[in-house]
Amino acid sequence: MDTQKGNAGWSDAELEASVDAYLKMLKLEQSGQAFKKSVENRLLREGPLSLRSASSIEYRMQNISAVIQLLGWQPIKGYVPAKNVGVGVSARIRAVLEAKAVLDAETYVATADEAELEARAATLQKLAITAEPQGIVNPQQVSTTSTSYVRAPQVRAWVRQKAKGICEGCGEPAPFTGHDGTPFLEVHHVKFLAQDGSDRTSNAVALCPNCHQRCHRSSDRHVFTAELYLKIARLREE
Repeated sequence: MDTQKGNAGWSDAELEASVDAYLKMLKLEQSGQAFKKSVENRLLREGPLSLRSASSIEYRMQNISAVIQLLGWQPIKGYVPAKNVGVGVSARIRAVLEAKAVLDAETYVATADEAELEARAATLQKLAITAEPQGIVNPQQVSTTSTSYVRAPQVRAWVRQKAKGICEGCGEPAPFTGHDGTPFLEVHHVKFLAQDGSDRTSNAVALCPNCHQRCHRSSDRHVFTAELYLKIARLREE
């Protein structure tokens, strides 16, 4: 729970002011501009957070960093993500971010619908996902007219970002760009989901269509898969 002294009973207005200040500093940091946390803290205490102490504001910023990190973004370097952020606090911070159109919560939701998964991953891929997403250890199987699995769009987006347009199988550039202008690579689960593989970055690679089909259909698919484990450091056999 959010038990840090001075953090109890924060109003929506106070929380919004904190998020505004955080986003201001985050934008400055991302653009390489200097700022001082102490100055921003003082301005908040002289304004909308006049009832809060410097330490409680500092802790609130760490709460925001924790939520930012969970979303797959890089938090402000000077604000280490807080541990054990209460579910209620986290939800309120996310709600403020959504209200400010900083994020669309639906974009981050796992889905079994391939078209929706691709759309969400494409949106996230345009963001700077610097924190490795947690993914899904045991993807839920969903049966409609065919069987599919619930997957995390953050994982698909992050793996493609790490590949930087280069197939992680053959090392060649993506064969073409998609309709959104990004290099076309397919995300393959090295241990198939149907074999109880996870939907995590440690089990996912970005491949050109040819290498992807090689993993599924070629006579040397097992050898090729073994080479992927040797070539890509983040992969872990499951």
